[in-house]
Amino acid sequence: MGNFVCCGAPKPSQTKKPKTPKRYFSTSSPHSGISSQWNKIRSSKKENVNVDDEAIIKEQAIAAALLFRHHQQNGTLPAGMMGFDRSSSVSLLLVLNLNFALQDLKVNDLETKHFVLVHGGGFGAWCWYKTIALLVEAGFKVDALDLTGSGINSFDTNQITNLSQYVKPLTDLLEKLGDGEKVILVGHDFGGACLSYAMELFPHKIAKSIFVAAVMLTSGQSTLDVLTQQATSDDLIRKAQTFLYSNGNECSPTAIGLNKSLLGGLLFNQSPSKDVALASVSMRPIPFAPVLEKLSLSDKNYGTVRRFYIETTEDNAIPISLQESMINSSPPELVFRIKGSDHSPFFSRPQALHKQLVEMAKICKISSS
Repeated sequence: MGNFVCCGAPKPSQTKKPKTPKRYFSTSSPHSGISSQWNKIRSSKKENVNVDDEAIIKEQAIAAALLFRHHQQNGTLPAGMMGFDRSSSVSLLLVLNLNFALQDLKVNDLETKHFVLVHGGGFGAWCWYKTIALLVEAGFKVDALDLTGSGINSFDTNQITNLSQYVKPLTDLLEKLGDGEKVILVGHDFGGACLSYAMELFPHKIAKSIFVAAVMLTSGQSTLDVLTQQATSDDLIRKAQTFLYSNGNECSPTAIGLNKSLLGGLLFNQSPSKDVALASVSMRPIPFAPVLEKLSLSDKNYGTVRRFYIETTEDNAIPISLQESMINSSPPELVFRIKGSDHSPFFSRPQALHKQLVEMAKICKISSS
């Protein structure tokens, strides 16, 4: 969906300054034996984890191993990690991944092995076909949903009047989960707003939420508010969108139609031609009312669900600058990055996306005592 709806929209109101991210580890037990290794990791100040940067992981693996072995032996982490927080993404990921590597964690040992994939605006469950196959092959349970008026869901997109109606297939699935059963939500594009809506309603049924090149809102924002933060005069974006008025031209638009001949350069500029062809015969209009809806997100509900973000570097629909703006406004626990991916990593970089989803499924909190 990206910046389709940016044209002529009002600027959003200013949001509150985000709170400092919570610290993951703290300790009052000093230990100097591995402080230098830890400090070396921290000094790099890298904020994004890139699946292609294997050299970084190899270079820092020994220090991370020492940190984790110390935690195993003493139940604490060294004093050098007192300032350890979610902004230290590379270091945090190394420690946590090593945690699971040393424990030889299997899929069946995870908090949940159930992924729920939520498509973006205009897409449907069909867009996840590569991701579904890879995750199932790795032993995970996967549900890919068609939201109302999307994919093979027969509802008329023009008749969708609010976000609750649009996201009903997702909330129905969450409502039917058994006691103590949790899922990992993965949302792409406008699916990010759907994740946020579900997180507010069902925080205890969601183990993690992963935003993939997705809209990530703060309370009081709508998707339109976020996308207009970086309004563009790009002719391709303007030409690719058509407002639909099923209630008459004197009324508000009911949906956003897509010029499918132009979507290759906007959504799929790094994707195989066969996937672009699939999208050209499968994409449907985007309901307009849910895009306008402002969300109310609370710390006690939405704020308790662990959030992760996957950036896409060659994204022409939601540019990396806008992705980082959303991340800075509401910092998630970790930020990953897929190099060379367009707006649709499930097409352009499916293996890299799969690897990151599996890594995030395995990340857990390490006790500080």
